[in-house]
Order: sequence, then C-alpha cells, then structure tokens
Amino acid sequence: MHSMSVFRSGLLVLTSPLSALSLRLVPILTSAARLVQDTLYIHLQPGLSLTGSTQPRSTYVPATSEVYTLISKLYTDASIHQHLDVRVLLTNILNQGSTPPVLGSVQNLSQPPEVVLTDFETGDGGQSNPVKQRLERYATSCYSCRPNLISVLLYPEYELDGSDGEQSPQREVGVAEEALQSYSDVVIGGTFDRLHNGHKLLLSVSCMLAENRLLVGVSDKDLLENKLLKELILPYDQRVAQLSEFLVDIKPSLRYEIVPLFDFFGPSITDSDLKCIVVSEETLKGGLAVNRKRVENGLAELAVHTIQLAVDPLHAKNEEEKVSSSSLRSRLLGTLLRPPRKDPSLPSHPYIIGLTGGSGSGKTSIAQHLVRLGACHLDMDRLGHDIYVPGGPVYEQVVQAFGAEILNEDGTINRKNLGGKVFSDEEQLKRLNNIMWPVMAQMAKEKIEEAAAQGKAICVLDGAVLLEAGWSDLVHEVWTTIIPEDEVSSLPLFAYGVSEEAARSRLQNQMSSSERVKRSHVVLTTMWEPEITRELVEKAWDLLQKRLKDK
Repeated sequence: MHSMSVFRSGLLVLTSPLSALSLRLVPILTSAARLVQDTLYIHLQPGLSLTGSTQPRSTYVPATSEVYTLISKLYTDASIHQHLDVRVLLTNILNQGSTPPVLGSVQNLSQPPEVVLTDFETGDGGQSNPVKQRLERYATSCYSCRPNLISVLLYPEYELDGSDGEQSPQREVGVAEEALQSYSDVVIGGTFDRLHNGHKLLLSVSCMLAENRLLVGVSDKDLLENKLLKELILPYDQRVAQLSEFLVDIKPSLRYEIVPLFDFFGPSITDSDLKCIVVSEETLKGGLAVNRKRVENGLAELAVHTIQLAVDPLHAKNEEEKVSSSSLRSRLLGTLLRPPRKDPSLPSHPYIIGLTGGSGSGKTSIAQHLVRLGACHLDMDRLGHDIYVPGGPVYEQVVQAFGAEILNEDGTINRKNLGGKVFSDEEQLKRLNNIMWPVMAQMAKEKIEEAAAQGKAICVLDGAVLLEAGWSDLVHEVWTTIIPEDEVSSLPLFAYGVSEEAARSRLQNQMSSSERVKRSHVVLTTMWEPEITRELVEKAWDLLQKRLKDK
C-alpha cells in the first residue's frame, strides 16, 4: 500500500461502466477506506476518461434504476467500514423533471476533500502523472477542495482475482436503462438519529426522485417514547443539523424543508403540493395510512415508493438485521460518550468510577460484575445505613432535626418512622439529605485514600443519588445504568413503610434516566438477558483499561 498519510476527507471519482462497477465496489471501497478516515464523497462519472489531451468535463448521468441499484449497493458495501461517513453526490445525477444546474460552477462541500481517488485504469502504468493532474483539475472544477489536493490512483490495487473478473453480468434488456419516475415534491419521515447508511440510502433515493422540494419530518417528543434506549437519541437540533448538512452536500439544488413530527402524519396529510412519499418495507403500512387520511382530507393520494432496507453486515445477536439507529445506540453502551473530567484535585490513583442508576435499574448486579473484574467497591447506600447508628457521625443531628419520635425503645433510629416523615415531604427530605450527604462524601474520600494505600487501581463509588448529592465531584467518570421506565419497580421504597402512592410519586421525583445520561460518561443497561449484561460490563471494563493505558 502507498506509504501515505491518512486524510480526513476524500473524493472518490468512479469512472468504470456501471455494470462492471458493482463487482468492484468492495475492493475499491476497502482501498479508499485505508486512506480516508472520516468523510468519503463519491462522484459517479461512468465512462470518464482521464487520458487524452483535453481536460475532462463533468457530464450528466441520468437517474435510472441501474444508478439507483448501484447507490444502494454502495451504501450497503460501505457499512463494513464503520469509521467512514460515505456520501454519494447526486449533483450530476439528473432525473427527467429537473433542470440541469449550470455546469462549471464549483459546489461547496461541508468537508472539503484533501485527497481525490479514482478507480480509473491507466492502461500503461507509466503515464500516471498527467492522469493525476487531470484528476486534480477535474475534482477542483466540480467541488470545493482543500489547497494542495493530493491525487491517488487506486488501480491496480483493487484488481479482482480472475474468478469474478471482467465478465460483467448480462444485462436484462430494457431493465438497466429504465429512467426513474420523478416528482416535483417528495416527503419522507423518520427519527434520523445518528445518520447511518440506511438513512443515507432513504435520503438519496428521495433526492433522486424529487425535482423541486424534499419535505422531511423528524420524529420528536411523544414519538420517541417507545424507542429502544431513547435516552441516547440525540437532541432534535443535532439530528436536524446532521441531516441538513448531508442533504445540502449531496444535492444542493433541491429545496429542503425539515419539520418536527409530533404524530405519525405531520404535514404529509395536509400539504396539497406533495406528490410522492418514500417508505421502507417496514414503514409501507404508514405510507398507505397517509393516503387514507389524504383522501379523507379531500387531497390526491401520493405515489408510494418503497425501498429495501440496507442489511447490516455487523449486526449482533440482540440487534436487528437491518442497519438501524437502535443497533447503533446499542453499540454506544459501554463506550465513552464524552471525555472524562480533568480535575487536578482528584487523586490519580485509584481511578474512580461513579456508578448510579434509578430504582430497580440493576445497578447492584453491574457493581458485582465490576468487583469480579477487579474493582474495589464503595457502596454509598450501605454507608448511608451505617452512619445512622447511635454514636455515628449524624445520629445526634438527625434526632435533633426530626424529634425523638423517630427512635426505637433502644435508642436506635427507626428507619420506617424516619422514612414516613421525609418521603412525603420534599422539604424534610432535603433537610435530611443536607445532614447526610456531606458526611458521606467525607467518608467516601477517606475510603478512597485507604484503597489508594492498598494499591487498588480502580474504585467504584456506587450510589443511587450520586448525581443529586454532588458526589460526581469525587469521581473521574460517571457510569449510569438505565432500563425502560415501564420496568422500574417501586418495591425498594415499600421497605420504608411508604404507601404505594407515595412510592410512585417518589419515583417520579427521581432524576430521569435521560437527565442521568446527559451527565454520564458511560451508559449500561440490564434490559436484556444476564449474559448480555455481563458482556456489556466486560466491554466497558476493557475500554476503560485501554483508556488508562493510553493516558
């Protein structure tokens, strides 16, 4: 391989005839993925020649079902290169109804390429310099590129072994060149969380079908409630920003309208200019429901264009087969979501993980796994029980604050009586916490010093109220465990003799999982079988070891 540095962004100009290209995509993408680490733009120009005396010009490629199939294959094949953000440019791919943009104007890309790559075959091998110069000029005549653009000829690196070599598949007569039907105004909808190749395919097809305007509904609020790991869905504004950057990159000539969806239909059932709705196989029912509503509203039905879902070659056993946002969110579990705190007042040893989670979230079982892997465990909830004892550090203050009626005959604090007082009254609860929390923080610091003296490398500070109590100041990273809210049990509170109603309202006052996730570095869940929980904790632990080694 070229002993070449890796580039942040690149432009891949594909010149092979479409029928030959589909066989070569996998090796070409693999070669490109070695050189480009973030954004790879792909420009389809079958038949482009980079030899000869004249400088090549960009020409239009008609939007046919063959181009459509190739783009679909491109996004599917690109899924193996997880680091690559692939964007197939559609500027020169025209449907029948569009007016061609003026050629010769340079299109601005959001990540201007630093390198231009091509599959072009230079028959003689020795004459690559003029070809490279033409390629660089061609790239800069079409798109905004970084100064000092570098060019790389990927051929013959991706040559295929003879077996599936040059026999291009026999075309079915008449199928390949069939032009795609296009429409003035097209609508699509989705959550569009963490734009993946399945989304990109849906968006690209919609852009190819649209002549004028693409209306995109983006699910928000109630529509997110039943999504898997909804706490990890990016905020609406971030999803829209990613979406619009992608759309303007691939086809700047369209008018884009991006609106929030609070129900399944949004403007698709009231906008009379719309002509076509693009759905995937699994949302086809929704497309048909839109048409029923349109008829009720006295509007014409939309043409329904169905695309096949991109299959995800990397899906795990608890994930869907298709490329999906919920699988991507599952893969974020156990990984570092934001950089750890750099606080000079924290000890460098041991490294302290704060573990938290709502009632019934499975925090205890995760703590047990971490101890098994070698962490020392500091159970704050247990510490809270221990400091109530007569002669303990808060005994006097608690009795003074809440009166002798909370005592048993032997002078010990009756936790049920105390619970009855504080859980039904926010002010009283706050009062108790203000007594307890600072003392517990101080004790935790002492325990961490003991662990340091014993040479412990990693300490887990495990507390349900870690974030509320401000104990996150004591830790390097916060790890949160979440489960779907309908699985949360209020049982732990019955131990305090709290009525079910009080227990429910107490749960409602807990910090929400979404709030916890916003303030966490690593997120875990116990919603699947114990085996998967164990694998998740091991994944998080291995990634932590790697972080500590690289520090």
